[in-house]
Amino acid sequence: MTQPSPFAEIWRGPILESVHSGHAVVCDDTGQIAQSWGDPSAVILPRSSSKMIQALPLVTSGAADRMRLSTEQLALACASHNGAAIHTDRVNSWLDTLGLDDAALRCGPQEPDDRDARNHLIRADEAPCQVHNNCSGKHAGFLTLNRHLGGNSEYVDPAHPVQMACLDAFEDITEETSPGYGIDGCSAPNHACTLHGMARAMARFAAAPDGAAETRLHQAMRLHPELVAGEGRACTELMRAMDGKVALKTGAEGFFIAILPEQKLGIALKAACGTTRAAECAIAAILVKLGALDPNHPATLKRMNAPITNRREIVTGVLKPAAELL
Repeated sequence: MTQPSPFAEIWRGPILESVHSGHAVVCDDTGQIAQSWGDPSAVILPRSSSKMIQALPLVTSGAADRMRLSTEQLALACASHNGAAIHTDRVNSWLDTLGLDDAALRCGPQEPDDRDARNHLIRADEAPCQVHNNCSGKHAGFLTLNRHLGGNSEYVDPAHPVQMACLDAFEDITEETSPGYGIDGCSAPNHACTLHGMARAMARFAAAPDGAAETRLHQAMRLHPELVAGEGRACTELMRAMDGKVALKTGAEGFFIAILPEQKLGIALKAACGTTRAAECAIAAILVKLGALDPNHPATLKRMNAPITNRREIVTGVLKPAAELL
């Protein structure tokens, strides 16, 4: 099957109003496809779902140990955070240890998604900084690696040693030659691969031995789910729902990955329409199918079989996974 498979359905009363479709792959520790929906060979941009791959050179180069990075900092290197104080305070502190400030970042300013942080800026009549960017932790990691490698300040240039190291790590762990890249929202290159390649990479993370760079990164994510995303976010809430046994990471345009160390499985999925709610519903359904996620946990029920309410809080419909995922 090369066409997208149904992922999520929107029902309004007895009427099927919308159907979201996509592609998904579950890989085992040998890199083989255990289950798939849609087209495993579809070429995709994993967007922020690849942040733990982009963080691999930070660890494998020795830069993380040289700077004595904590598990919190490793989690932030893999994060798409909300820009809350728990995120920005830690990134600012990280920059301080490098002798750098907000101006060293190349991710660009972003209004924080965290309501308290956004309201604080409004009340203070202040503009958001680059540290509020959801990718500022990843960029602090880039700056740390750059210090180790001795590169110039333009570390997001695709030809820069930092980004060449990221490409090498990406092609090694996906076991594919990337056909190209796009420039991500944070200005760093985001390399393409097949969906199978991305699931294979996540399975390699899941099966990595203790002490390996892959293991250190997914352990950090699982230890600090609040730093990987933030309150109210699917990554944070679903990781908590699974008691930190699974690492999750969303990406823009309907992407999602999961790393399941106990089962040595990796998941990658892409909602063809690029819709976040479809990707969240699909990842929840697949995790339930694999026995990793409780179908009745409140965090699950927000994304799978979730009631849709109107402005008077009257239930008008439901978001549920398509039968193909069950």
